Amino acid sequence: MRLGRISLTAFTWLVAILFVFPLIWMVLTAFKQEADAYTDPPRLFFTPTLDQFAGVFERGFLPYLANSGFVTVVSTLAVLVLGIPAAYALSLAPVKGTKNALGFFLSTKMLPIVAAIIPLYVISQNVQLLDNVWALIILYTAMNLPLAVWMMRSFFLEVPKEMIEAARVDGATLPTLLSRIVLPVVAPGIAATALICVIFSWTEFFYAINLTAARAGTVPVFLSGFITSEGLYWAQLSAAALLASLPVMIVGWIAQNHLVRGLSMGAVK
Repeated sequence: MRLGRISLTAFTWLVAILFVFPLIWMVLTAFKQEADAYTDPPRLFFTPTLDQFAGVFERGFLPYLANSGFVTVVSTLAVLVLGIPAAYALSLAPVKGTKNALGFFLSTKMLPIVAAIIPLYVISQNVQLLDNVWALIILYTAMNLPLAVWMMRSFFLEVPKEMIEAARVDGATLPTLLSRIVLPVVAPGIAATALICVIFSWTEFFYAINLTAARAGTVPVFLSGFITSEGLYWAQLSAAALLASLPVMIVGWIAQNHLVRGLSMGAVK
């Protein structure tokens, strides 16, 4: 029995190392000189340097980072503002046609984004939103809203109906009911939904590369600039990828408790 537990633990650690190995290798490569990143076999022992990070900032990383941060924060807030009332209406105050509405929300995720890029490009051009962060904010809000509504609806269904009925008997209005009764109960679920929206918005590439140019480019667009006719600059690309990943990793680490609680709220009925 003891040998079995040791073997299972060793196997678990091995699987975990395999999963995080690409991240570990990216971190190591980010601190190498460009010549050290191309050695065969790979060089495990080297003199760390910050030259690649300096090169990333010299290439104008900060404006792309600011664009990504602004688009991600504003679109996530818009999703929550629109999604919370919709999820409440579809769960705790359902009306005729609720199932049709849920089906409509789900159907919007079935269209391949490549099929919509030409009309979206034409619309953005006609309303003068090409190379504008607000075009990405509108698209990311529309992209994340259906998923957010479905997720938050499952969290709202966990709220005891007796609690809501008692608040109504006490004369609570709808804004009071939402802000003081319902939202504190489903806060972990909302935090999990917000984090997923943040990840999707931060990492989205297809819309950003096709609808932005010089002014509104995001971090994924910046990373694509390291793919040149001369080949890949592995060390500098790894440094840029590490800097691009840090904000999401920090947010995820801070919100990990809420994320685990939120994703497990609607798992068991």
